Amino acid sequence: MTPSCEDVLFVGALTLDSLYRVDDFSRGPGKYIAREKLDTASGMASNAATAAARLGGRPALWASVGDDAAAPALIGEIVAEGVDCRHVRRVSGGRSATATIVVDATGERWVLVDYDPRTQAVPSADELPPVHFYAAVMADVRWPGAAKMALEAARHVGRPAILDADVAPEDVLTLLAASATHIVASAPAAEILTGETSPGAAARRLCARHGCFACVTDGGAGAFWTGPDTGEIRHVVPPRVEVVDTNGAGDVFHGAFAQALAEGRSPETALRFASAAAALKCTVVGGRLGAPNRQRTLELMKASYGE
Repeated sequence: MTPSCEDVLFVGALTLDSLYRVDDFSRGPGKYIAREKLDTASGMASNAATAAARLGGRPALWASVGDDAAAPALIGEIVAEGVDCRHVRRVSGGRSATATIVVDATGERWVLVDYDPRTQAVPSADELPPVHFYAAVMADVRWPGAAKMALEAARHVGRPAILDADVAPEDVLTLLAASATHIVASAPAAEILTGETSPGAAARRLCARHGCFACVTDGGAGAFWTGPDTGEIRHVVPPRVEVVDTNGAGDVFHGAFAQALAEGRSPETALRFASAAAALKCTVVGGRLGAPNRQRTLELMKASYGE
């Protein structure tokens, strides 16, 4: 596959997720009976790439897996979504990442992840994909060495270098934020980076500190953003939907945002597109399995924002 001028390179996690649906997970320690169990390829960057593909893009993924039995199936699932996985590496003696997720009846979730340090070790320079072939790069925080390398390469060739900033050690977040042209952070990650509990204040501080576009997402409260040329905090309210599973919604948001930027959309239009896609994902159980197509996303975007 030859990259086009609208392709996005996603960098970061590819995991095996085991998702359990439990009606009530509020009783504390004890035994719970699951209503449903799903096993699927997942991970922040992989989910985002899947979302971009379903929204009409031709994304590529740079991730790292082990040489275990799970790896071929994980890669195969993402390839089946239309994602170019030629850059996914397999590490001899490493194990592929896994996650166990519990989703309750309200759609809230608990996530326990396991990453092998050997598999997630810093790649060599010759492993870096040809970043100049892509319209944008989006990196998550789960493979920091690769993320920094890819974000810096994107900046060097004048492409958007988008950081999906989720909860991680402060030193990792600080390292990667300094390499980004666009920071899209969850509210908890933004608080780690800035100390601000207000999403708007956190976005303002990130923008001032790094001189770049900054957005902080706060679930159902929406996205708060600003940029060096904006001078004010703006707010995108998410569409109202019936929520059944929030797992993966942030990843879908990031994938849709990156795809829209790669297509030349303005940041505000990209955020509205991303908000519509993430909202639709929340109506379906199963992380990336709920990523919507372009038509449904555009329809909800028009109904919610008039565009």
